[in-house]
Amino acid sequence: MWIGVTRRFSAFDSALLITADVRADGEGKANGIVQSLNRHYFGVSDRPDSGLVVGSWGKGTAKTPTTDVDIFYKITRPIFDRFNSHQGNGQSALLQDVREGLLQTYPQSKIRGDGQVVVVDFNTLTVEVVPALPLPNGQFLIPDTNGGGSWRSSDPVAENFALQFSDDQFNANCRRLVRMIKSWCWYCSVPIKSFCIEILMTQFLLNSAWRQQSFYFYDWLTRDFFEYLIQCKGQILSAPGTYEPVILGSEWLSKAESAYSRAVKACVFEYQDQISEAGEEWQKIFGARIPVTV
Repeated sequence: MWIGVTRRFSAFDSALLITADVRADGEGKANGIVQSLNRHYFGVSDRPDSGLVVGSWGKGTAKTPTTDVDIFYKITRPIFDRFNSHQGNGQSALLQDVREGLLQTYPQSKIRGDGQVVVVDFNTLTVEVVPALPLPNGQFLIPDTNGGGSWRSSDPVAENFALQFSDDQFNANCRRLVRMIKSWCWYCSVPIKSFCIEILMTQFLLNSAWRQQSFYFYDWLTRDFFEYLIQCKGQILSAPGTYEPVILGSEWLSKAESAYSRAVKACVFEYQDQISEAGEEWQKIFGARIPVTV
């Protein structure tokens, strides 16, 4: 029984990994943006440790296909103070200044401010830039232009640590499963933030009976995660490190219920070694990157 599960989910995991060419492209564009802002603010291209890759790329949860790379550009206290004392929305003025600095290097690219980030659209992918003030405790202050402007705390180190701790404790299952669930979100247009998926996965694995198992149990692990997600509807999550509230909402609920129903059916097919039938159900959830036959 279950002869196809390991091969299916192992192949799915491999299919979601970012290729070396894509990674080199993303890292090269991120480095170019950091150098551009170094010239804008400090008159030099090379400034040690002025950029930090965060988000999915920084935490190792990015999947293929990937659409954006997130980076923190570390600003100094004088830059922060200048915009913090700005009349009106200083956070918006800071993002506009970052945009103008990048336009000096990328005049042909579409560059726009979007709430908390400056978005740079390249032909192959998008880079989202956040000007961030490093704090002594390892956290960052980042701008939020909404509601007249404010500063929010962010702790990418703590976010990454939470994922790494889960991987270390539970057989490297956390990041793998996060990428798979993100694939569902992408394929089925599920309106749930990737950050929420990461937080929920670390919570789910704490109590999963299969948390120490291998790919052989990934049919049950994904099925059970969908059930857990449904139970979490409407919750307010807590961001690692800063403990800022993260609203989960429930707009995604019907799609989660559909995914859970299909996963239950797929698990039955896997138990009966009806490999193609199981694969067809999994593809309704995750798309073509999970194979039908193995």
